[in-house]
Formats: sequence, structure tokens, C-alpha cells
Amino acid sequence: MSNPIGDPGHGHSPAAWTAVIIMLVAVTIGTFFFFLDVPALVWASAVLLVIGLIVGWIMAKVGYGVNGPKYKAKEH
Repeated sequence: MSNPIGDPGHGHSPAAWTAVIIMLVAVTIGTFFFFLDVPALVWASAVLLVIGLIVGWIMAKVGYGVNGPKYKAKEH
């Protein structure tokens, strides 16, 4: 496959990885507490999910996104 110029890199950046890991933890915790019927902690995990999204966005704005100055692409 060709890699056209301007390809965003499919999220292989510290910002994307951090956001996805935080959100995966939030979904895992939320599912567990949903199973145990603990609504307060299910809502807390929903808040953590949103926090993961915000952390990823902030990291991308600071420069750790795909086209940011602090991001170094790795050769495959």
C-alpha cells in the first residue's frame, strides 16, 4: 500500500496511545461495576472516559500528536 503525503499516521502518537489506554481502563472498570450494580462507580468510569478524551486532546495540542513538534515517527 502506498502512504500518501498528508497521511495522519492513524494515531500512532503518545497522545493517541495515552487517550486510548485511559479510555480502555474506564470502559473495563465501568463494565465491571455495571455487572456488580454499583451505579456511582459506573458514572465515575464514564467521567474517566471523558477525561481520557480530554487528556488526548490536550496532549495533541501541546505537541505530542501525530503532526506535533514533540512527536517522532518510528520507521516500520
